[in-house]
Amino acid sequence: MSTDQPQTIAPEALPEAITGFLKAHRVHDAATALSFLRPDATVTDEGKTHQGATAIEAWMTRSAGEYTYTIELIGAQKADADHYVTTHRVEGDFPGGVVDLHFRFSLGDGLIEDLRIEP
Repeated sequence: MSTDQPQTIAPEALPEAITGFLKAHRVHDAATALSFLRPDATVTDEGKTHQGATAIEAWMTRSAGEYTYTIELIGAQKADADHYVTTHRVEGDFPGGVVDLHFRFSLGDGLIEDLRIEP
């Protein structure tokens, strides 16, 4: 990711690949979410990396069924043309009940090539 200070942007200013992925992810539509990722994309969540469509679809399906939760986009930042961070408030029946998560996106050829989800 760029070493420049990220700039706060309106969520509407996020690239289509990110907004499409987030919308599909929010409603647990793995097939649509995958269409916004490169075939060799990686997703890292809870310290585990999932690479490629099959592994990412399995991660999405598993994480969608583990807990009941709502997710709300509460902030967006742009580091450069290919690096964005979105902040989400997640509330549900998981331990702790509320957490703010940062989704760190790296784009390549207009699609998501890497996503890191971190507290």
